[in-house]
Amino acid sequence: MQDHGELITRAQAWLDEDPDQETREELAKLVAAAPGDPAAAADLAGRFAGTLQFGTAGLRGELGAGPMRMNRSVVIRAAAGLAAYLKGQGHTDGLVVIGYDARYKSADFARDTAAVMTGAGLRAAVLPRPLPTPVLAFAIRHLGAVAGVEVTASHNPPRDNGYKVYLGDGSQIVPPADGEIAAEIDAVRSLHDVPRADRGWQTLGEDVLEAYLARTDAVLAAGSPRTARTVYTAMHGVGKDTLLAAFARAGFPEPVLVAEQAEPDPDFPTVAFPNPEEPGAMDLAFATAREARPDLVIANDPDADRCAVAVPVGDGDWRMLRGDEVGALLAAHLVRRGVSPDGPRAFAESIVSSSLLGRIAEAAGLPYEETLTGFKWIARVEGLRYGYEEALGYCVDPEGVRDKDGITAALLITELASALKADGRTLLDLLDDLALEHGLHATDQLSVRVEDLSLIAAAMRRLRERQPERLAGLAVTRAEDLTKGTDTLPPTDGLRYTLDGARVIVRPSGTEPKLKCYLEVVVPVADRSGLPGAHEKAAELLAALKRDLAAAAGI
Repeated sequence: MQDHGELITRAQAWLDEDPDQETREELAKLVAAAPGDPAAAADLAGRFAGTLQFGTAGLRGELGAGPMRMNRSVVIRAAAGLAAYLKGQGHTDGLVVIGYDARYKSADFARDTAAVMTGAGLRAAVLPRPLPTPVLAFAIRHLGAVAGVEVTASHNPPRDNGYKVYLGDGSQIVPPADGEIAAEIDAVRSLHDVPRADRGWQTLGEDVLEAYLARTDAVLAAGSPRTARTVYTAMHGVGKDTLLAAFARAGFPEPVLVAEQAEPDPDFPTVAFPNPEEPGAMDLAFATAREARPDLVIANDPDADRCAVAVPVGDGDWRMLRGDEVGALLAAHLVRRGVSPDGPRAFAESIVSSSLLGRIAEAAGLPYEETLTGFKWIARVEGLRYGYEEALGYCVDPEGVRDKDGITAALLITELASALKADGRTLLDLLDDLALEHGLHATDQLSVRVEDLSLIAAAMRRLRERQPERLAGLAVTRAEDLTKGTDTLPPTDGLRYTLDGARVIVRPSGTEPKLKCYLEVVVPVADRSGLPGAHEKAAELLAALKRDLAAAAGI
């Protein structure tokens, strides 16, 4: 428990150097109210309980005053730490490219980052306006930068923002760089010690976006069908203009927009969470699709690095494809198009994604690799041709964008839908083909959002202390504590259970206050008539896995 006088002293010191009037006023009210208001005192204590730590490639948290919130003071310190790290690596005058989305404070955080980089003697270039994260990832390599920063909280709630860091290869940071940057951030004692320029950085023009769009041409096969009709939602984010331009260049029919979600809006007024995977987020898209009757529905998350796909099932009904299903479809499409033996050939995915990708790669004679969760690991696979993660992330052009890219993934899935349409078939037909060839790989997720992060730690501890022997009636044949690492994976906070015909992975989310449990069952299918029974059996097993795992974890 923090001493009250010490807490007020720390808060006052923070307040005295806060450059943002809005957060200064917010913190001043809390400091004034704290002595007589237990709720204000608790709020203040929470904001000074520590500092935001680097997680998945950077920082992410709730907007507000104090070191445990996202604000200009935290961002200036983060930028100063990154600048010191880059200079320590010998990049004394290197270029840092900065992008940002349309969330609250994103433009301010981008401008502060440019001011710090310029003040440190580095060169800074800011994208011309709020643009998809993949454009920033592309620009790093395209412009020969030594690092990049994207200000975004992706699909988090409206109250959040974040700070994603890339190095000069265009990939997100991984250890030891993240720890070394964090140490440099901790070394910043006062904002008064951080030089910040008033001007001197570059605001990039439209040519960088044009170069990205020109690169999207390489995703599609020359002369491929381009007939599939789409409904598209930007989920109140920044994807619309870039996706429409990419589709127009490719010659696809112009997508029908979900008008209520087409323009950037940091309040995300039509959804509880701006994530296509969340219940209700796609309702407006499905309503639009029932009117427009397209071949598929495509959704980006707010920074357009993820891509969701839905397909028609019956008259007026739509089904969201799971990320694992889209991942397998894109892999099968690339295999069918042919992977050049002279270029990058490896398929890769994170350990929480379906094992079907490994089967597809093996059948095609292609290298395959599993990585830890996140594209910071997937993008680093040697000779990568294609990588994906079940959370709607797909890297289909790693030479252009070494990260997930919801724009190019949308192009590729629409090309596949067009090719199938030309043959009188659908994406669901191709999924059936894959089930017949490799077995039905069905996946699901048990995801628990918490207010108290200690509940996640307690669930992980409970599973480690009392390892389940059976789940869904299936014997646990192998249990791995991933904090110890494996022959092919570095240590990470997670558990992996192998069962007869199933697999379970449990881990804390790296970006949200969630415990995530990833479930997969594999059901053999003898022929097409056996598909309905296989789907029914898979659904029963997944439901039982959810039930038994929740009981074992106490969630």
